[in-house]
Amino acid sequence: MSHPAAGETTPQTIDSIDILRIMEAIPHRYPFLMIDRIVDIVLGTSAVGVKNVSVNEPFFQGHFPGHPVMPGVLIVEAMAQTAATLVVLTLGKAFEGKLVYFMTIEGAKFRRPVGPGDQLRISVVKERSRANVWKFKGIARVDGMSVAEATFSAMIMG
Repeated sequence: MSHPAAGETTPQTIDSIDILRIMEAIPHRYPFLMIDRIVDIVLGTSAVGVKNVSVNEPFFQGHFPGHPVMPGVLIVEAMAQTAATLVVLTLGKAFEGKLVYFMTIEGAKFRRPVGPGDQLRISVVKERSRANVWKFKGIARVDGMSVAEATFSAMIMG
């Protein structure tokens, strides 16, 4: 096991936060809250959002009748919500409930449909941050297989 070099600190980690803590961090609510839990949090660096996809999701009524598929844009939204929660956890209580706006979404790829019964595990990794703008790489997986990915940047309104 390696230890931090002189002057370096070990990144602060959080094992897991539940839906109630997520709702303190970001303003999203049903039916637009797209994550149920966040695990494996390394403040300022990365996190994994968990979304248990249920047949009761409101978007399945129309997308698509008889063949429920989670819209790809909502998978990207789940990435953004995971990232926004990570940013708030990193920056502290003063940023709780602040609005976070997409600035860019690049290289979005959708590899297979996501439907009822799937559990999305959404890994986000910070690529860089400058002032209130953060850029992330997100990969959503079901059963360990990539279903979607995107690089995106967002601005937190302080």
